[in-house]
Amino acid sequence: MLIEQLSELQQYTLVDKHTFEGYPLKVEYFLTDRGEKILEAVRIMQEVGIDYMKENGMKDILIQKGLCSLDQ
Repeated sequence: MLIEQLSELQQYTLVDKHTFEGYPLKVEYFLTDRGEKILEAVRIMQEVGIDYMKENGMKDILIQKGLCSLDQ
C-alpha cells in the first residue's frame, strides 16, 4: 500500500527516489521542488486554520493537540 502511494506521488512529480547499489537494497524518497511547494501551501493553510480557531474560542482543542500553548 505504501509503495502504491509513493508511486502515485512520483507520477504527480511530488516525490522522487534514489536507489543505491548493493545489498541490502536501499531506496530513499525525497520531495521534489513541486512537492516542497505543496508542503508550503499546506503549512500556510494550517496556519490560517490555527489563527481562525484561536480567534473563535477553540484554543483548547489546539492545546490538546499540541499545536498551541497556554501563553500563545
